[in-house]
Amino acid sequence: MQFDRMRPDQIARAVAEGLPVVLPIGVMEYHGKHLPAGVDLLIVTETLRRLGDRIITLPPFAYGAASHAVAGPGEGTLHLEPATFLPLAEALFTGLLATGFRNLHGVIHHQTENFAQGMPTDLAFRLAARNAIFRHLEGTRGPGWWGKGEMADYYALHAQGADPFNWIRIHPLFPKGADFPFDHAGVGETALMLALAPDTVDMTSARDGGHWYTETAPQATAELGEKGVAIALSHLRTVLGLD
Repeated sequence: MQFDRMRPDQIARAVAEGLPVVLPIGVMEYHGKHLPAGVDLLIVTETLRRLGDRIITLPPFAYGAASHAVAGPGEGTLHLEPATFLPLAEALFTGLLATGFRNLHGVIHHQTENFAQGMPTDLAFRLAARNAIFRHLEGTRGPGWWGKGEMADYYALHAQGADPFNWIRIHPLFPKGADFPFDHAGVGETALMLALAPDTVDMTSARDGGHWYTETAPQATAELGEKGVAIALSHLRTVLGLD
């Protein structure tokens, strides 16, 4: 379900049922001559689409910290400093918590080979999530909420994954160590795009990319991409609690 197409009664029912609410997170970044600027976002949105009505999908956030490490702004990369969208992300999460959602997730594919330590875009959303939860808890439970007697089972709840800080979680699209080529505009991402958004791919240009990181792109096939999508979907079903 798409959040922007839901009526109030549907939203209330989704809150009551604890359905996963997912924010696709991406950037606009140069991905060689054969792929569009929105690769990192499209891979997420099109994969999530395959989960159908088992989740609620928020309108995506498309303007993260791409950086100009790959290419300058003249080639389609749109870089926003994390400090500019951190307040927006925090306000968004604050509003979603106020609505009643407690099963919120963000999914990102950009630079997630370093997800354990974090990279600018995912770190901004992870910090925004924590700030929003702290603000909500203090606003609804009052100062000193954690030290009150009713929180004596906090660590037990934490071990069970039921503590408030699990209300919002940010995930990479692929699990760590996935058996699929992780790259930038190479065989892996090109294959994913052939499976998920083939109309955006120009394989003729892939053979004349002119970049070291696109040298493997001509090896990509939609079949390989579908294998990657299956891995991502299995991972998402687990982290979203759909299994």
